[in-house]
Amino acid sequence: MKFIHTADLHIGKSVCEHSMLDDQRHILNEILKVVVAEKPDALLIAGDVYDKSVPSAEAVAVLDDFLVQLSKTGTRVFVLSGNHDSAERIAFGGRLMENKGVYMSSVYSGTFTPVTLKDDVGEVDLWMLPFVRPAAVRASLENDEDRAQVTDYTSAMRMAISQMKFTPGRRNVLLAHQFVTGAERSDSEENVGGLDNVDSFVFDGFDYVALGHIHKPQNVALDGAGMARVRYSGTPLKYSMSETAHVKSLTVVELGEPNAGGLADIAVREIPLKPSHDMREIRGTYAELVSPEFRSAQMAEGKKLDDYVYVKLTDENDVPDAALKLRGIFPNLMILDYDNARTRNRKITMVEGKVEQKTPMELFSEFFCDMTKRELNGEETEFVQDIIEGIWEEK
Repeated sequence: MKFIHTADLHIGKSVCEHSMLDDQRHILNEILKVVVAEKPDALLIAGDVYDKSVPSAEAVAVLDDFLVQLSKTGTRVFVLSGNHDSAERIAFGGRLMENKGVYMSSVYSGTFTPVTLKDDVGEVDLWMLPFVRPAAVRASLENDEDRAQVTDYTSAMRMAISQMKFTPGRRNVLLAHQFVTGAERSDSEENVGGLDNVDSFVFDGFDYVALGHIHKPQNVALDGAGMARVRYSGTPLKYSMSETAHVKSLTVVELGEPNAGGLADIAVREIPLKPSHDMREIRGTYAELVSPEFRSAQMAEGKKLDDYVYVKLTDENDVPDAALKLRGIFPNLMILDYDNARTRNRKITMVEGKVEQKTPMELFSEFFCDMTKRELNGEETEFVQDIIEGIWEEK
């Protein structure tokens, strides 16, 4: 059985105040072309369909058109709600759309009913677990003993998955939208890393887990045979400077027969996606970047001048109106920054380590120490941790 896995469409997103809707229409059309060529049994969209919980009318129209076109191909489509989505809005009309082979995830309730697909090997149960926080999992449980077991995101995922009743002999595929410990993040991801980590062992037993939430395509858990059982497909488009080196793609997954370990043999490959505008960084002195030679070299390398570019000037002195002048050559200039002795000295004075790689507790502890010139004691640490966990769960 063949699946195409994608995620994090973020329809309606703006980058540096530039609407990405036209680029998203293009890339969704590219995905549609791959679906037509590959003829998968299903397309899996693992969350963050929209960029906002209340999407614009234009964003809704883009998704509507995409789903209509997909339904005409006869391909089943599974759409999961992510942390950027409103689970209720994604679920709306889902029961009606099932008649057209479009399955929208329901609001989390602690109960699961899989969609069963069939191929020559047998049956595959496809499960959808929308983005969920520990508080929501606890609220769905009926007794205090079960609720007490849900203490963090890992235990919440383990409890939620325990409600899925596997049918012996069937292969199982899961769509989920969480941050799995060890995944490599990007700057465009929000509220990722820290208290919301989920350990990959909670997904043991699934033949394949189609993840969303992280923007770089990557495997996060391999089985003993080196098969990619748990994987992020990444976004179909670049959404920040930290993603300029990414090769955006679709993940194609083919499930075979169960092996001696009880799980299906799988084959995973990537199909690169070509955007209408690439997103990349260019650097050099102002004189170098505006020279005809630089433009000719860019075009000779197949790079378009209307790509989304992040410019880093290496001039020691600021160039007056540099951004305005550079936009005459690079119309989609996103950010202009400097990399010189002055800016490097400024970076040295910053707190050591990247902020996005630290947990909220680590950040607060550093702030407290800086303000009071002493470390948090045990009671204070426990108090702050309780507050942070309460805030995180309510978000």
